[in-house]
Amino acid sequence: MTQTIGNPLSWSVDAMRGAGRHVEAAAEALGSHDMTAPRVRRLTYADLRIALRKGVEDFTACRTDVMALCLLYPIIGLCIAYVALRGEFLPIAFPLVSGFALVGPAAAVGLYEMSRQREQGQQPTWSHAFAVTRSPAFAAIFALALMLGVVFFVWMLAARGIYAITLGPEAPASASAFLRDVFTTPAGWSMIVLGVGTGFLFAALVLATSVVSFPLLLDRLVGLPVAVVTSIRVAEASPGPVAAWGLIVAGLLALGSIPAFLGLIVVLPILGHATWHLYRRAVV
Repeated sequence: MTQTIGNPLSWSVDAMRGAGRHVEAAAEALGSHDMTAPRVRRLTYADLRIALRKGVEDFTACRTDVMALCLLYPIIGLCIAYVALRGEFLPIAFPLVSGFALVGPAAAVGLYEMSRQREQGQQPTWSHAFAVTRSPAFAAIFALALMLGVVFFVWMLAARGIYAITLGPEAPASASAFLRDVFTTPAGWSMIVLGVGTGFLFAALVLATSVVSFPLLLDRLVGLPVAVVTSIRVAEASPGPVAAWGLIVAGLLALGSIPAFLGLIVVLPILGHATWHLYRRAVV
């Protein structure tokens, strides 16, 4: 049957209807019809050990695939460090690298999906990590990832502002001069104290809102608001273990950055898989 092109007005109306359906579907995925908050459990420190052990087991089972999947992160880290250590970007080198932890939960979504599939008895490969893009909750997952990106951007602005009011606003003459000013002057120590304190607040915000939200979105059609609220409720119910989990993540990421971020090829998969299992222990 011959197809004809309608007049511009009818074509525009049809296009607007199609766009409206896509927006409606995305809004439904973000909000979800199910607004019932899942029941949460009180975590213990033993749960953290179990989650890490199961994370190692998943990593061992999928070692080649997840290492290939995570090979990109050391490359990105080295590129960031190379750019940051040059000229005017030197003062934000450490905030830039350390800020990776703020977007880490979003970067590990593919690993959560691999753990979910392995839990169901499948044998996932690195390509299965991209199955998350076909998830009904992908719009909500993408929106939450964008939120973490905004938090990261605000953190960088805060770090730049802290440098400006302490050692700045001029760019340091060299890396050695910058390090000398940081560790041997009152202004440098003020920058350290302010930077660490502010970074802690940003990290606590991301930890509370994302400790289980990404895995929950993958596992159930609960919508973005319910996922974030559930994550906060987990943090409220188990402040000690959740804080300890944050320290474990930060410590392992720091170790994984040595040498030349190569350790992230092992650390990131283990943490990603372990986060899925922590979710399983935290949410009924």
